[in-house]
Amino acid sequence: MRFAAIADVHGNHLALEAVLSDIRAHGIADIVNLGDMLSGPLDARRTIEILMQLDAVHVLGNHDRYLLDRPHEKMGSWERLTYTQLEPQHLDWLRTLPANSIYRDEVFLCHATPQDDETYWLETVLPGGEVCMSSLEAIEARAAGVPQSLILCAHTHTPRAVRLRDGRLIVNPGSVGSPGYRAGKPHPHVVEAGSPDARYAILERVDGGWDVTFRHIPYDHAAMAALARQHGQAELASALATGWIR
Repeated sequence: MRFAAIADVHGNHLALEAVLSDIRAHGIADIVNLGDMLSGPLDARRTIEILMQLDAVHVLGNHDRYLLDRPHEKMGSWERLTYTQLEPQHLDWLRTLPANSIYRDEVFLCHATPQDDETYWLETVLPGGEVCMSSLEAIEARAAGVPQSLILCAHTHTPRAVRLRDGRLIVNPGSVGSPGYRAGKPHPHVVEAGSPDARYAILERVDGGWDVTFRHIPYDHAAMAALARQHGQAELASALATGWIR
């Protein structure tokens, strides 16, 4: 079994196209998508049209859910802009997607954790805003009841693989389209990738275990940074241009 995992596209269709091209160049046909596909000051319409045509297994992210479970006036700034770019058929497609899924009986898919779509799993935010790796005990507690040998999550835009003591592997492939962001919960903090590349992971079953390859793909990030700046999102423009929030 060999497949690609993508996540956190956030309306960045150019990053998505670059990642899909790289996946095809590696001869990979199977793709799973871990959510947060559209929200952001970029191009949600072009992004969802690519994803809807993709033969992939998709799960819903928290920002995707925000487009469905609240009125437009109560959405966050990223969702309000995204919503205006979408047609009813796009929202209908999102409504068909589950919060969690199981791929080929062996891989558990979720956006953030199996229990909810907003909690950081492999990372913890300290009261001072530092983002560090979660404890093994905390990570294992949230994996309780998931029997699959490979567990995929996203949400924090941070590529990471964690081996549990029972042998299960949890992997976050990183973000396709958003290499940095600022958040207020559970404490104010920033997440920065340090480069503007699009990120995804290749997973392969090898000798009874899982081989993980993290891919960082260059693309025309300057064009996406300019679009974010045009929509009044200077910090995201900085992240898209450099991988840093400035």
